[in-house]
Amino acid sequence: MSIAVAPPGAEHTTDVVIIGAGPTGLFAVFELGLLDLKAHLIDILDRPGGQCTELYPEKPIYDIPGLVEVTGQGLTDRLLDQIKPFNATYHLGQMAERLEKADNGWTVTTDAGTRITARCIVIAAGGGSFTPKRPPIAGIEAYEGKSVFYAVRRMETFRDRTLVIAGGGDSALDWTLNLQPLVRKLTLVHHRDGFRAAPDSVNKMRALVAEGKMEFIVANIKALQGSDGALSGITLNNKERGDFTLPCDALLPFFGLTMKLGPVATFGINLNENLIPVDTGTFESNVPGIFAIGDINTYPGKLKLILSGFHEGALMAQQAFRYCRPDEKLRFQYTTSSSSLQKKLGVA
Repeated sequence: MSIAVAPPGAEHTTDVVIIGAGPTGLFAVFELGLLDLKAHLIDILDRPGGQCTELYPEKPIYDIPGLVEVTGQGLTDRLLDQIKPFNATYHLGQMAERLEKADNGWTVTTDAGTRITARCIVIAAGGGSFTPKRPPIAGIEAYEGKSVFYAVRRMETFRDRTLVIAGGGDSALDWTLNLQPLVRKLTLVHHRDGFRAAPDSVNKMRALVAEGKMEFIVANIKALQGSDGALSGITLNNKERGDFTLPCDALLPFFGLTMKLGPVATFGINLNENLIPVDTGTFESNVPGIFAIGDINTYPGKLKLILSGFHEGALMAQQAFRYCRPDEKLRFQYTTSSSSLQKKLGVA
């Protein structure tokens, strides 16, 4: 889908700057747009979608209201289609580096020299910038991007391959279930016979093992075998067998993510364990006009779900309107009954 990506280094003025173009940031454009507030989005990635498109574009998501199943990329595409009438401007491949008080709001400067002045700032940066944790295996760098991958961007990459997935969390179990029908052979390796994943996923994995459709091995990975970036096998170790070799030509290690809040930590906002405490009536931080929605915020009862971020964005927009249009009265309307809102959405 075509989006308005601004060239770096220019100066802009708008109503709201959204730092982070993941699902929560994208839906915030919709809620702001219903109130005639214009938004610019900044994201360090080269495309919208955040973790949904960077880490699991083809992975099914099951807890989006009204959608029985949707992939990370599919959800992003739907959100981009939904917010298209509001003509958001995107600043991609850039990091929000500095925040300064302006005469009537704030000015955000990116590491590419872009300057955007707005009345309100919305931080929707997830957990900040994230990088996969590299397993402590000597020489693994030589295989990365060729036969060792830390994310699944195209499932077809693994069709008919002999695949090992390492890890015991949701990512490892989810990709085990999704890739098993495509690969020639799949082995899940974890250092213990216990998991940090959803029980339903664990049960489905064990059923596949019982049916002989995949293998599960309790072991640690000690070394990689191969040459020129092409894996031929991995050396495993456990108490029963000691060191032994498992043939494979692809490895997906899911050892978690390292999250870094980045320059947002220098913006003068109160932080609690690298998260931003917010008022749950407005999702405003301790600094007036600066909001935090999605996984970046914290409050009693917080659930790190996409649908929670959507709710937070809706309430944020109501308060942002009061800052951006102080002389106008906020009239809450339903899209199902308001002809003016339907015109904005292009459906009237």
